[in-house]
Amino acid sequence: MLKEFKAFILKGNVVDLSTGVIIGAAFSSIVSAFTKGIIEPLLKAVGGNPNVSLGIKIGEFTNEKGEKLANMLDIGMVINAVIGFLITAAVIFFVIVKPVNALLARLKTEEAVAPPPAPAEDVLLLREIRDLLKK
Repeated sequence: MLKEFKAFILKGNVVDLSTGVIIGAAFSSIVSAFTKGIIEPLLKAVGGNPNVSLGIKIGEFTNEKGEKLANMLDIGMVINAVIGFLITAAVIFFVIVKPVNALLARLKTEEAVAPPPAPAEDVLLLREIRDLLKK
């Protein structure tokens, strides 16, 4: 059972998948900082008011202190998540997937270019005999 597990773990797809998950998790903090620190202020600056949230008011409620608060659908959070996903997907595609695919294609062409091995001496001798018998 341990041998089967070891063979499963060492398969190329499992290693690739685990590498992608680890890199994606590590890169997500960078992307979230980028969207919170750069994209979100730019979106708020376009609106003209830095305190405005990009959302749709769907009602009001009163909290424990008696304050009326708006119940909002936060569209800005969804936009940030979509931008973060697109940035992460683009970076993983162009930094990992494209170079690995190019490397694999190069290795396949090198394998295809390799000449076939020369026939064995006994095969050459049998071909000569065949050719002589045809005459």
